[in-house]
Amino acid sequence: MTRKEALEKVLAAYAGYYNIIRDSVTSGFSAEAVFDLKDEQYVLVKRAKISEAISKEFVFFADTGLLTEELLMHLADTAWESGLARVEPVPNHRNSDITLFIIADSVDPAAAACVRKLRRSKTYMLGFRGWSNFRVIVCDLSSGKAVHNRLGAELKKTADNIFQPNKKQ
Repeated sequence: MTRKEALEKVLAAYAGYYNIIRDSVTSGFSAEAVFDLKDEQYVLVKRAKISEAISKEFVFFADTGLLTEELLMHLADTAWESGLARVEPVPNHRNSDITLFIIADSVDPAAAACVRKLRRSKTYMLGFRGWSNFRVIVCDLSSGKAVHNRLGAELKKTADNIFQPNKKQ
């Protein structure tokens, strides 16, 4: 499977729940996706609102031949900064997570080790206006394996379902 085919499969999987953006994406990325959820709880009528929570996720998709440690850090920094620039920590903001999904023909062992150590998070007004976490997954097409950071563990299940749908988990 080529990188472009893999990217199309990933975007098709995300298209059910996310708004996919292919035009005017951040430099260095092939596509972006945005998930937006507003949860409200009320009693009897909508005017009697008990609570409201806003959750968002910004996903940045990249595809490359060889993923080196330098390229990984550049993509991670760009995704984190671009995602944080889009966060609006309003009073009902719960979280705005940022995800980096990289598809590579091959991954340098130093880059794979670096992916596991990537940890970034930010709180707004000491957490009263929510937080942002950073999730990363790298799919190595040559070996068929995926590497992720601590928060990206659930992304591995998604990647396995996309690339190996008949595999038992």
